Amino acid sequence: MDKPLKGLEEHEALKAILAGTSRETGRDFFRALVKTLAEALHTTGAWVTRLDEGARELDSFALWINGGFVDTYRYAIEGTPCEDVIGACRRVHVPENVIELYPKDADLRPFKAVSYLGVPLVDHEDRVVGNLAVIDSRPMPEDPKALAIIDIFAARAAAEVARLRVEDELRDRERELQGLLDSAHDAIVQLDDAYRIVRANRATEKTFRLKPDRLGGTDFLKLLGEDAAKRFRRYAESLGDGAAPQSTWVSGGLEARRGDGTPFPAEASLARFVSGGKRFVTVILRDVNDRLEAERRISSLQRETEALRDELRAVEGGGEILGGAPCLLAMLDDIAQVAPTDATVLIQGETGTGKELVARAIHTAGKRRDRALVKVNCGAIPATLIESELFGHEKGAFTGATARRDGRFLAADGGTLFLDEIGELPLELQVKLLRVLQEGEFEPVGSSRTQKVDVRVIAATHRDLEKEVEAGRFRADLFYRLNVFPLRVPPLRERKEDIGVLAAAFVERVAAKVGRKVEPLGDADVRRLQACDWPGNIRELQNTIERGVITARDGKIDLERALPGAAPREPERSEGSDAPIRTAKEMEQLERENLIRALEAANWKVAGDDGAAARLGLKPSTLNSRLRALGIERPR
Repeated sequence: MDKPLKGLEEHEALKAILAGTSRETGRDFFRALVKTLAEALHTTGAWVTRLDEGARELDSFALWINGGFVDTYRYAIEGTPCEDVIGACRRVHVPENVIELYPKDADLRPFKAVSYLGVPLVDHEDRVVGNLAVIDSRPMPEDPKALAIIDIFAARAAAEVARLRVEDELRDRERELQGLLDSAHDAIVQLDDAYRIVRANRATEKTFRLKPDRLGGTDFLKLLGEDAAKRFRRYAESLGDGAAPQSTWVSGGLEARRGDGTPFPAEASLARFVSGGKRFVTVILRDVNDRLEAERRISSLQRETEALRDELRAVEGGGEILGGAPCLLAMLDDIAQVAPTDATVLIQGETGTGKELVARAIHTAGKRRDRALVKVNCGAIPATLIESELFGHEKGAFTGATARRDGRFLAADGGTLFLDEIGELPLELQVKLLRVLQEGEFEPVGSSRTQKVDVRVIAATHRDLEKEVEAGRFRADLFYRLNVFPLRVPPLRERKEDIGVLAAAFVERVAAKVGRKVEPLGDADVRRLQACDWPGNIRELQNTIERGVITARDGKIDLERALPGAAPREPERSEGSDAPIRTAKEMEQLERENLIRALEAANWKVAGDDGAAARLGLKPSTLNSRLRALGIERPR
């Protein structure tokens, strides 16, 4: 870096580093980071390391030097410029003569280093966990813009280290949950929605006298008497399909059967929960006096584990805020300012603009990043249940409250609570929420016990809360307490220069998900996308791209059918044709006839290279779905 970065060069450097790292995680992220950082700053090399405090050594996640990667690089920090970075927890810049200044550093000479620039990686407790550094074979004059760039990406590298820590914590939580299950003296069984066993503790093997290899996939109803199986199914179905976990006690117990058919009486409780969009039921066969406490502990661990899974999926599954429009960069600057604080943030924006993504960015960049981010959609939970969902309840507090349950505020203790669609919160609960924000305390439903928590609150809404206050639908005092740091997420129509970047990312993501190879969007495609107003914002753009990838032909995305309001494609006709406009029913009939012709040509074979799906350019699962929807069956 023999000359300072100009304004345009700085912008291009940031874009290059963002483009090189936005879709990578773990080792691949660090490799992409150091390579693009070195190329953007025009330096000989760059590396990112983690600190082994016991050995006083740095172990590299990735090292890029002289145009290539060094797979393993570990070195003692004594006598190196990195020692000053780690020891003083500050940026160290040596513009020239670095070998003369650090003669004990044996690696500088082979690298032909003349200059050095390093910054520490700091965790949420302000501990140095590693460093990010560049070296050059030429002098490296001081350049505030280059220093800002390396500071920004040191923060990103530290965030990735934190993500890896969350991943390790999730594995520990899984081991802890299984350890708790195996420490119980009574059978604890997790069932899928078909009542097959997917997880069981060691006590289940003893209770039912079954070997572990006979438990997995076993139909649990076959381990019950005939009448007991019917009663069990009724109790399980009574739990419903709502988002909130539910539980019930099987009154009168059940007659269970051991593996050899021997019947035995059992007391049981059932708890239903949803994970990854799938419904599960946990069954505990145990003494009633011990059952309630174990059920509460297991439910709490499951919620914590799922919160960690959600956080990890969000980071891994497209958790980057993409784009470079001025309004977006201004919002990102606001995020950088407020994230390190504990200030309450109110995110306002239209539907589909990515308000949850902004909330996650604030949490990830804050000092609570290693604790859970717990989400509550205030508009998706019935008004009769939202108080219990937020603050928990005691056993017997209301009909169906068969056990004590902790709420989302307690689950977020020490972390962040994201209250999505806060404008839908009932008026009667707004006073209780205001008290938590001001005092950090509340009482669970049906309890006089005051519970204290340390929670950062981030709220979001698509409503104009000031107008809601004027209309009497939202408390003014709560609005002012939430509006400590307002953030506006710009709609897509205000950042049309970002549409190309977003669409390209969605194409890549959707194509990988559906297993298709498609060509990148061309300039004409991007201009066509930019011509739309996108009232549904980023969510609508993503759905449009998904339709385009699904209907792609010969590897080319079909925007003609994908764009909002597009009609099914009709056969081309010559100019001036007076062909009639077809009704939806006629178009359905055309589709039916076309599918039948393809099936007949493939001898009613759906999958395979010579199947109807391949002839139509569809996935076999998509074609099967359309056949079911249209009621098309093979003639007998």
